[in-house]
Amino acid sequence: MTSTSRRAANGNGRNVDMIVFAVLIAALVAAPFVVYPVLLMKVLCFALFACAFNLLIGYVGLLSFGHAMFFGFAAYVSGYTVKSWGLSTELGILAGTAVAAGLGLLAGTIAIRRQGIYFAMVTLALAQMVFFFCLQAPFTGGEDGIQAIPRRPLFGVIDISSDLSLYYVVLAIFAAGFLIIWRTIHSPFGQVLKAIRENEPRAVSLGYAVDRFKLIAFVLSATLAGLAGATKALVFQLASLTDVTWQMSGEVVLMTLVGGMGTVFGPIVGAAVIVVMQNTFTGFGEWVLVAQGCIFVLTVLLFRRGIVGEIVAFARRRGARDDGVTREAPAE
Repeated sequence: MTSTSRRAANGNGRNVDMIVFAVLIAALVAAPFVVYPVLLMKVLCFALFACAFNLLIGYVGLLSFGHAMFFGFAAYVSGYTVKSWGLSTELGILAGTAVAAGLGLLAGTIAIRRQGIYFAMVTLALAQMVFFFCLQAPFTGGEDGIQAIPRRPLFGVIDISSDLSLYYVVLAIFAAGFLIIWRTIHSPFGQVLKAIRENEPRAVSLGYAVDRFKLIAFVLSATLAGLAGATKALVFQLASLTDVTWQMSGEVVLMTLVGGMGTVFGPIVGAAVIVVMQNTFTGFGEWVLVAQGCIFVLTVLLFRRGIVGEIVAFARRRGARDDGVTREAPAE
């Protein structure tokens, strides 16, 4: 494939992404009139969380087992600043996101010194430190968490006390976060990240400061994960230890793998599948975890690319086969 045809293919891929995104947003605008808004908001928060995680593992090749520390700690900071300090809703979300960014910078500076399973173990260890801090710190409420977080008017004007009005705010936050990720992976910076994922020694030989690129990607991923966590705290008016446990880190890995690692829309689909399944089978208690394990095994065995990944691979095979038929057809 020549550089011209490659650029044309990339341009077509971006156009398709934007069309799919526009259709998705249009469907989500109408969705709360059909589906319970709180369930949709939970899906959107976890979809943004999964997209942020996918930026790191799918486009840089870094597997973090501790991303819940950004998601959960941002929820605590957002809830505490809104409830105890009296900050407005938007400032509470920004505070949680900013703290997650700072925590991401600290954790990333430590973790990127290692690769592979060692990187994953370092992030897991850091996440456990954050978990025990949240368990013991006086402002977190311990095992009770921070409850009854108020929903103050957005910018002092927009009333978000009802679930329907808050839903559209969450939808706007999700759309903004998704577009930031989409623009990142389709920028020159994103191309360098993909080069690092495919062949890090070659990227080093080309003169790229690999560790710096990794760190920036890590901080961006942590920031968006914190944005998702801060938003979720205000949706459910609760910040609890559940959001910062290692199980939450495992859930976001599962969402990304089920939907399709390294795909643009895969984490959204994966988050929707897992959240809806949890909501549907909530009456079965711990059996939900068994079902999640079965889904993970089936995904690894039968759909290694994930749901969206398999669809994209099938479309590419179909396109290549059709193109081959066209090329071989005799000219009239």
